[in-house]
Amino acid sequence: MRVAVFSTKPYDEASLQKANGGAHELVLLEPRLNHDTAALAEGCEAVCAFVNDDLGAATLAALASRGVRFVALRSAGFNHVDLRVAAELGIAVARVPDYSPYAVAEHCAALVLALNRKTHRAYNRVREHNFSLSGLLGFDLHGRTVGVVGTGKIGQCFVRIMAGFGCRVLAYDPYPSEAAVAAGAVYVSIEELLAASDIVSLHCPLTPETHHLIDCERIALMRPGVMLVNTSRGALVETAAVIEGLKSGRIGYLGLDVYEEEAELFFEDLSDQLIGDDLFDRLSAFPNVLITGHQAFFTAEAIEAIAATTIGNLAAFAAGGEGLHPVSVEAN
Repeated sequence: MRVAVFSTKPYDEASLQKANGGAHELVLLEPRLNHDTAALAEGCEAVCAFVNDDLGAATLAALASRGVRFVALRSAGFNHVDLRVAAELGIAVARVPDYSPYAVAEHCAALVLALNRKTHRAYNRVREHNFSLSGLLGFDLHGRTVGVVGTGKIGQCFVRIMAGFGCRVLAYDPYPSEAAVAAGAVYVSIEELLAASDIVSLHCPLTPETHHLIDCERIALMRPGVMLVNTSRGALVETAAVIEGLKSGRIGYLGLDVYEEEAELFFEDLSDQLIGDDLFDRLSAFPNVLITGHQAFFTAEAIEAIAATTIGNLAAFAAGGEGLHPVSVEAN
């Protein structure tokens, strides 16, 4: 099967080619997939897309007109796909339901530790031979209350990590997990979680129900000086509301690995350009904000697992669908 692979970086090429083993003809493309670049899939039965590719109605129609019948996502999330239109066009969609939950959970813990102990600021100081400790005061994680919103596999891993630090862990999820409870989490309402937590960490998918889950009203429920961390999807957080929370001091620390308008920014080297995103620039200016560029998933184990599942989905589709990890309209 001939497959157009969009948003390809060198690490994608290496892992996908290794997993593929010559089974499919992979057309590796650096551009992101959108309506304008869909023409690059001419002659391909399938496309392979990443998290910030655009698979809206216009793109899907352009792909279908070129004979594309299958979309293999290199991500667990699928909020960037118009699944209803895909179904109407006869395009099947599959995803990577999980790869390494440890990768994301551990990165989240790294953000918590760096924000608390201000490691990033200390690093820059020492490089300039400034060994003052003023402004670097942190707090013991032991005994603090951590709120985990979303207790799927990643959330469960994060619960275990925080419990290991001696934290009290509260959890919110419409579908409670026995594994999270066994790891030490206590389920409460989201309102109770926000009001009681010193640290709030988001680990849920982006759906119409979770869009702007953290807005002005929810921020007002939080403890003054709360630490908020988001390693899931950018639009879980209303950026303008978070900026107001930072200005007022309600949010004392903010750690982001995702951003609401990241599609035009993340995964690219824009160091010689003005990005023209005023909200992102405003966020970056706060000394108590730490942003990484959607790298939480980026471990050798996760990359290998993503490639293996992606190639497995391609093989399953070519064989008639058995073993596929499909995403259906009902998932939206």
